[in-house]
Amino acid sequence: MMEENMLAKTNRMNLLIDFYELLLTEKQQMFVKLYFHDDYSLGEISAEYQISRQAVYEHIKRAELMLEEYESKLQLLSKHEQRKVYIQQLEALMFMWHSETKEQARSVLEQLSGIE
Repeated sequence: MMEENMLAKTNRMNLLIDFYELLLTEKQQMFVKLYFHDDYSLGEISAEYQISRQAVYEHIKRAELMLEEYESKLQLLSKHEQRKVYIQQLEALMFMWHSETKEQARSVLEQLSGIE
């Protein structure tokens, strides 16, 4: 159970990084990418940048808080996930349509998918 929670948190943080990375400081960007994207440990990051594990931990925690704060205000990840659900629903509905309508809908879906 705990492993699933860690994986879910890592996946969420990676998505938040994708949306809000440029709003973090350079150090925060570097450390969260190493920690969440590349699966470095705190010790590995601290050894590579010659700072304490505690300093790395604090940079990462501060970045996590900032990413969650940006998401709570801007809702980019939430809107992205909602769009994905709507697109899946539309694709399922398209199977019941006539061929001409289906082609028009497919064109609109491609445009909608391309917005991101």
